[in-house]
Amino acid sequence: MVSRLKTGMRVAIGAAALMGLAACANPQADQALYAQQAFVGMPKQTLLSCAGVPTRSATVDNVEYFTYTSERIVTTPMPSFSASYGYYRPWSPWGWGGGFRDYPDTETRDCQATFTLKDGVVQRIVYGGASQGPSSRLGQCYRIVENCLALIPQQGQLQR
Repeated sequence: MVSRLKTGMRVAIGAAALMGLAACANPQADQALYAQQAFVGMPKQTLLSCAGVPTRSATVDNVEYFTYTSERIVTTPMPSFSASYGYYRPWSPWGWGGGFRDYPDTETRDCQATFTLKDGVVQRIVYGGASQGPSSRLGQCYRIVENCLALIPQQGQLQR
C-alpha cells in the first residue's frame, strides 16, 4: 500500500511539473520556429510585401541577404520579497534590511532575422540577438514574421 502511494505521488508530481512547463510555453516562439521552414520557397516580392523593407541588405555572388530587426523593452512592475528580511547586514548602510522591492524588472528583447534569398526565393532564415533565453528571442522574432505567416494557407493563425 505504501509503494502505491509513493507511485501515485510521483505521478502527481510529474503531472504537475509537466503542466507547469506547458504554462511557460510561448506560442509566438513556436510560430517563429515554424516560419523558418514554412517560408522556404517564398518569392522575394511576397517577403517584401509582408515583412517590409529590411533594416540591412547585401548581395554576394547572386545571393541576397535581408536582415530585419525588432526590439522592445518589457517591464514587469511586480514587487518581490527579499529573502534577507530581518537579518543584520553589516555591509549595508542601514544595518538591517530586506523587505519588498519597489522597482520594476526590465528586460530588452531583440531579434535579428536574416533571410537568405537565391534566384529571388527564400532559401533560409536565421535568427539571432542578445535576448536572454531562446523563448524570449523567438517571441520577439515572431514580430518580424507575423504578417507573412498570415499568407501561408496551411498554417492556422496564432490564437490571441
